[in-house]
Amino acid sequence: MMKRIVYREWRIPPARFWGILGILASVIGIGTLSFGYMEHQGHWVTGMNNAVVWGLPHVFAVFLVIAASGALNIASIGTVFRKPIYKPLGRLSGLLAVALLMGGLLILVTDLGRPERLIVAITSYNFSSIFAWNIFLYTGFMAIVIAYLWTMADRQGGPFNRPVGILALFWRLALTTGTGSIFGFLVAREAYSAAILGPMFVILSFAYGLAVFLLVLMFAFAEEGRVIGPKILRRLKNLLALFVAGALYFMLIYHLTNLYAAKHDDFESWLLLHGGIYTFAFWVGSILIGGLLPLWILYHPEKGKNCNWVAAAAALVIVGGLSTMYVVIIGSQAYPMPLFPGQTILESGFGDGVGGRAASYWPSIPELLLGLGGVAVGLLITAVGVRVLQFLPESLADDVVPVDEETLGEAAFAKPA
Repeated sequence: MMKRIVYREWRIPPARFWGILGILASVIGIGTLSFGYMEHQGHWVTGMNNAVVWGLPHVFAVFLVIAASGALNIASIGTVFRKPIYKPLGRLSGLLAVALLMGGLLILVTDLGRPERLIVAITSYNFSSIFAWNIFLYTGFMAIVIAYLWTMADRQGGPFNRPVGILALFWRLALTTGTGSIFGFLVAREAYSAAILGPMFVILSFAYGLAVFLLVLMFAFAEEGRVIGPKILRRLKNLLALFVAGALYFMLIYHLTNLYAAKHDDFESWLLLHGGIYTFAFWVGSILIGGLLPLWILYHPEKGKNCNWVAAAAALVIVGGLSTMYVVIIGSQAYPMPLFPGQTILESGFGDGVGGRAASYWPSIPELLLGLGGVAVGLLITAVGVRVLQFLPESLADDVVPVDEETLGEAAFAKPA
């Protein structure tokens, strides 16, 4: 039994499409110039120093990497967990995952400097380092997702769709755990060295990836005149609310665990009360903007049914996600390292802060432009993929969605005779 399928043949006008590509290409060009400037002048033109060696570009890069893993969640739910209503969105989910990962990795390669020596990192491995493992996780994820997209787009790949989907599910969980473990394994930094950072990054990826996916989906459907029905909108926004609540829960457990250990009292007091910009970014950015406000919107009886309000909630989650990454990556580096526990260091130029105070860091414009360039790379790949390939369903209106699991994926992408 199938519901009536309605087709929508509206397409974004070519002038509008090329205008969007032009804007994204311009941002990428500016980001490239920023990379060239920092590569030629050296990192002294950035806000980074001996204490803060991972700056704002790493905030964008890590956010994009974990969002890439979370963006694939929709495809996994449709395939692995056999939820047919999500199957028409699987192709866009996979495309966005690959695009975001490529944008994030491009930022990492350019921000670390000497990108021509990337071949050394690819061919020489130190398997005692989590960084070496992540090279396999990132490249393997990209290859698996491309194969996953083939199984969704080609009839010949249909029999392999669920097995590849299961592999992609476990691989992306390993990828996100590995990314969080980069920080969790750094015992020298008091704010890191926490096993919970691995699973916490997994739930953060679910929230950030779905927020990015929702914004891209809504923008693409609005530009092409396609319909998102209340049923699928309700499911997506409830899923986002669940992931945001889970992210808040893990952040609560992380800080309660630190507060329970007496050696972390000074760090928690600094971050939660006396950390200046980092305290503000945590409470206002991560908790309020990225957590409580989106939950209020998504669970509001009226606003939660409105596409514009749901899009606003997704945007707030992304802003909160960037704030969270800023606190985790930069704030944790800025906190002084206890080189001599129990002793007071009056003055020091090493990575322990200055005189026991937090290290100063203020992002430079080239760092910001490099980060935005990576975001633009991901969006450009997505825009071209959506335009050239058939990665958007014709409609997600309630009267279009078939109830038969086997025919749903094909019917949503079908074209009228």
